[in-house]
Amino acid sequence: MNAIALSPNAVRPPSSVTLTDGIKGLAAIRETGCAAVILKRHPMSTLETWLNSLETEQLPSARVILEPCRIQEALCQICDSCGTPTGPERRALMQDIATLAKRFADLMDVRYLRLRLDVVTTNACRKFHIDAVTARLICTYRGQTTQLGEAEPGCDPDRYISVPAGAPVVLRGTKWSGDAPTRLRHRSPPIAGTGESRLLLVLDPIYDLEEKV
Repeated sequence: MNAIALSPNAVRPPSSVTLTDGIKGLAAIRETGCAAVILKRHPMSTLETWLNSLETEQLPSARVILEPCRIQEALCQICDSCGTPTGPERRALMQDIATLAKRFADLMDVRYLRLRLDVVTTNACRKFHIDAVTARLICTYRGQTTQLGEAEPGCDPDRYISVPAGAPVVLRGTKWSGDAPTRLRHRSPPIAGTGESRLLLVLDPIYDLEEKV
């Protein structure tokens, strides 16, 4: 398989992937034939440099279900418990996550979200797949990013793109209701044995609080 970096000079992404310049453009996920939407934005170089300077143990890690209005408060507690240093970069990270959560909750018309901050050092989710959710927002703040490619069921993509660092992507899941099932699959890049660590934000809509069990 050939990796394709998503840049102005790169091969175009699959036709089922929409690129948007504004956060409101994530609503394109509801358009017929759209399997994923990537929010293009300028690299947050200061934040990225700061995150890369932290020890793996200092990266915020948690799994919680809560209302978007409570996410920033929760993130502060999470960062404190993980020993994430205070300062403008930490505030920028928390604000960015809170903004994405609010927009995603509005887009999916839900009151609660499942928020995951995963620190990945292994080959987690290394096989191309579709998540068993309605839709999911993923944003990689540190390390290699989510890879996307189209393939038939049971097959791997011949080619794939890597979502830019710090760029949120909204992906349809198997529970999406509407037009035909998507051929788009995604995976986490295999990094076992490299010494690399990734910081990944994952947001899922919660339609019934019983889902949290």
